[in-house]
Amino acid sequence: MFKHILLPTDGSELSEDSVKKAIEFAKSVGAQVSGLYVRQEYSPVLATEGIGYIDPLTVEQFEKSAENYARNCLAFVEKTASAAEVPCDCSIETDFHVYQAIVQAAEAKGCDLIWMASHGRRGVAGLLVGSETTKVLTHSKIPVLVYR
Repeated sequence: MFKHILLPTDGSELSEDSVKKAIEFAKSVGAQVSGLYVRQEYSPVLATEGIGYIDPLTVEQFEKSAENYARNCLAFVEKTASAAEVPCDCSIETDFHVYQAIVQAAEAKGCDLIWMASHGRRGVAGLLVGSETTKVLTHSKIPVLVYR
């Protein structure tokens, strides 16, 4: 069955629920997991919408906030996997196209399943980037399980 599962996360409640279920599944089939957070490259829209600030951030402020947020998201994956005794590694990628980074990471890590939440971002950022899940489904040659 599946031996290596990629878990992209954006830190949303649904994404965290998805991570919990994916790790339960991984444990049941003896798979390892790889957590992934994809930071988008700086843009003025994301600098105000994506991290929860009202005033636009400088590039440096954005980078620092995005890195901290990514580390917090992945800490949840690591903690959940550790508690379940599921082997886990995590990484942060930076790409303007989140879906591309997810597909490339799955291929590079030799994953045989991508497990991701059905949706994440909301507001203006969500409208601009569209559904990353839909894009992964469209572009991945690796099976994708969509958690709702």
